[in-house]
Amino acid sequence: MVRIEHIRLAAYIAFIIVLFLIPQFVGVFGLNRVSGYLAYGAAGVAMSLAWGNGGILNLGQGAFFGAGAYSIAMALMLQHSGPDVIPKFMELNAEPDAPHQLCCIAPGTFVWIPFRQLWFGLLWGIVGPVVLALAVAAPMFYRRVTGVYVAIITLALVVALQLVIINNQPITGGFNGLAELARLSVGGVIFDPYTDNSYYLLATVLSLMLLGGRWLVTGRAGLVLRAIQSNEDRMRFLGYRVEAYKMVFFALSAAVAGLAGMMYVTVALFSSPALMAVSFSVSMVIWAAVGGRASLLGACLGAIAVNAIGDAASESQLLQPIWPLILGGLFIGTVLFLPGGFVGWLDRFVERLLWFRGGIRGNDVASRKTAAQDRAGPD
Repeated sequence: MVRIEHIRLAAYIAFIIVLFLIPQFVGVFGLNRVSGYLAYGAAGVAMSLAWGNGGILNLGQGAFFGAGAYSIAMALMLQHSGPDVIPKFMELNAEPDAPHQLCCIAPGTFVWIPFRQLWFGLLWGIVGPVVLALAVAAPMFYRRVTGVYVAIITLALVVALQLVIINNQPITGGFNGLAELARLSVGGVIFDPYTDNSYYLLATVLSLMLLGGRWLVTGRAGLVLRAIQSNEDRMRFLGYRVEAYKMVFFALSAAVAGLAGMMYVTVALFSSPALMAVSFSVSMVIWAAVGGRASLLGACLGAIAVNAIGDAASESQLLQPIWPLILGGLFIGTVLFLPGGFVGWLDRFVERLLWFRGGIRGNDVASRKTAAQDRAGPD
């Protein structure tokens, strides 16, 4: 008999197949745009891990996305200008008698020195967000902060980090961000943003995220975390380290968001404080909610769809001025009428269809009841 888990897995596989077929039907510039959507899709996966599966409403996800973006942007900028050449924005902001060296042309520029090596930029794009996440999560979760207070703390985090980037122009480029970046080159292969190999790189990374994330959330760790969402005190009584589970998923979400930020810079070839704006972080919440925050694939599809529609609206004189209102209305409508998102609604529809046709197996009955009770949608 058909099991709902098989249908869900088939949906993941079908989506991945479509990803790798897209270059056959899209031109050069269209492919670059779709590559950007894949980076947003990865950010949706990160939000699903934290919010949909961890129950942690992170309104500061842009902090981790931006940290990953700046990490690889710093490395690629030094690759473009040369490891011993001072970036132009540092020269423009330096004092007349400042030493013309990366270590000390301005106070704090020594942090750029490790980014002379591309591998460090790639590694720190993941490790950096994790370190930042753990620094916030440890005191937050061990003091048993929950609910709206978590949202406020993470919101304050992204605001503070954006201000640090903006107010330290001699080190970060300030409002202008980082541009004039080299194209990513690994093992002699150059990943040009307008070539197929760059797209396939991002598609491969996103596919591994989805499959690896699904393996995690459908396993024991995911089950425990969903039980924690239902009743933290009961899980503590049973001997589970609730805070540790929440910290791990929060940090994992940060790592995926950092990787998404690096994916974005790979195809956009710039990084700016706008990636750490509050509006961008809130947008990630909307993507996940619309697609289905409890489903990794749903959140990914929501991010891709919302951004694709937004780009189309930006090219319309009629829709461009009112697109923020449309997006806000879409979010409100989803929360009120489709609390599990579009994928959550589709998942429940398929479950009911299998149930009425008698094709759902006995051990799927509990799954169906759980999904019906969980208004956030499927796993």
